[in-house]
Amino acid sequence: MTETQYIDKKIISAFRENNLKVTPQRMAIAKYVLNNCEHPTAKRIYQEIRRAYPTVSLATIYATLRVLKEVGLLQELSLPDGQSRFDPNLEPHAHLICVKCGDITDWEDPLLSELVSNISNDAHFIVSASGLNLSGVCRKCQEDENT
Repeated sequence: MTETQYIDKKIISAFRENNLKVTPQRMAIAKYVLNNCEHPTAKRIYQEIRRAYPTVSLATIYATLRVLKEVGLLQELSLPDGQSRFDPNLEPHAHLICVKCGDITDWEDPLLSELVSNISNDAHFIVSASGLNLSGVCRKCQEDENT
């Protein structure tokens, strides 16, 4: 079984366990967000999915995102501006959040995984999620300020 088939089975199982019909719209939402590393908002996901499925509702988007979070396929980032973004990368990593343009970049370093592991072991604590959000100004915005 390929990784894609495994994830499809997990998505279908999650929908059924949460009494949601497995519809082409829900599968499209799940595949879009799980293959998107740009940290989209629910509104952005809605806009993209509506291109192929014009009748999809925002309620369907939110219900699908909720299930994907609950089964551990997706994490929600609550940002200082009040918006939520969604990230399929569940490995320990930092989010570099530009306060000028709103861009979010993942930053991965083996030290983060090691730190989470050490905390888990030392504190006898099972870590189910971790997050590090760093706010600042991205390189592009810095360059724009200097021109």
